[in-house]
Amino acid sequence: MAPRCWRWWHWSTWRRTRPPLPGSTPSFRQRFSTQEQPPQICVVGSGPAGFYTAQHLLKHHPQAHVDIYEKQLVPFGLVRFGVAPDHPEVKSYGAEDHRALEIPGEELPGVFSARAFVGWYNGLPENRELAPDLSCDTAVILGQGNVALDVARILLTPPEHLEKTDITEAALGVLRQSRVKTVWIVGRRGPLQVAFTIKELREMIQLPGTRPILDPADFLGLQDRIKDVPRPRKRLTELLLRTATEKPGTEDAARQAPASRAWGLRFFRSPQQVLPSPDGRRAAGIRLAVTRLEGVGEAARAVPTGDTEDLPCGLVLSSVGYKSRPIDPSVPFDPKLGVIPNMEGRVVDVPGLYCSGWVKRGPTGVIATTMTDSFLTGQMLLQDLKAGLLPPGPRPGYAAIEALLSSRGVQPVSFSDWEKLDAEEVSRGKGAGKPREKLLDPQEMLGLLGR
Repeated sequence: MAPRCWRWWHWSTWRRTRPPLPGSTPSFRQRFSTQEQPPQICVVGSGPAGFYTAQHLLKHHPQAHVDIYEKQLVPFGLVRFGVAPDHPEVKSYGAEDHRALEIPGEELPGVFSARAFVGWYNGLPENRELAPDLSCDTAVILGQGNVALDVARILLTPPEHLEKTDITEAALGVLRQSRVKTVWIVGRRGPLQVAFTIKELREMIQLPGTRPILDPADFLGLQDRIKDVPRPRKRLTELLLRTATEKPGTEDAARQAPASRAWGLRFFRSPQQVLPSPDGRRAAGIRLAVTRLEGVGEAARAVPTGDTEDLPCGLVLSSVGYKSRPIDPSVPFDPKLGVIPNMEGRVVDVPGLYCSGWVKRGPTGVIATTMTDSFLTGQMLLQDLKAGLLPPGPRPGYAAIEALLSSRGVQPVSFSDWEKLDAEEVSRGKGAGKPREKLLDPQEMLGLLGR
């Protein structure tokens, strides 16, 4: 198959057809002379960070030409591929890779990164053949953030509740056959350090057909310790406390009584080893080191006590963090932090090169954070352009890229091409009562485009 790239033809096309983006730009204004050579700006990556950066550049420099390049055949990055299908309003994360557990046995079948699992049920082409085996009765998710709760919720949600979302039909078929009844969500630290939000927790507690399992011993003395914590953390911890220590109300009790599935939070546990099945062919459990906390609050560290606990399971999903990958040897990269070294988006020691999103600040924040962060990067670029700090002289822009791609046999997928694929997905979804049925096979996509 010939190599390919994805490109928004002139940005003005997107400006005429794009859906409205949430939020508003900062009150930054910069004036440019209409006699100046229009700047040619290239944005690599069509996720939220790329789009918001481009939006800011064009809002404040309407003469600019901005092209966005994407390695996938379709745009929007992990806005399309990285969120739970039953939460279309939450566009919360994006990075190219996950953090490895670095423990024995993580290479065994039955062990996956949460990122790959999310990509699988969201139709990311590189994850379409993940084929998770859900024939086991217990799954363990390592990590206690929103992604971990997303994955747990998808595993436990009755499939009929997912049928009208844009989850892939292939994933839905596997979930219909799932025998997973219990999901443990494991964290190294305690209830005061969980990274999920109260909205996600409340939805888990109210999930149809399930009941929560929390050990009241994990919450001893917590009531007094939360008096001075910030209000969001206090409300979250109070909900955990009530769920762990109080009898459910009449309505909750009636919902939980017939529940055939359960989820639980295991605190003060750190993964030490994935345990193999007797024949050594797949994961059959996980050995957890029991931990205790040193320090208090957000800064508390988990240290091993020397005790261990074995937890039987047939599926292990690692949700312990995300990281970016280096883009090219010519671009500085900090492999430990997973970021491009930068000052407010300006790449260190490389004039004219900027970064935004998680590759700029690390894997933290939600889409609103990315929006503000990307606007700041755009502001820095425009300031440097106005101050004459960027390399001078006219730039060929896409004309040079087009010639390079042609010489390499690369056939770009254009904006109008994406519109055809989009229409096909929407059409396929309409017949099933879904917003869309995502195309998964790159060869099929190219075939639909007559390639």
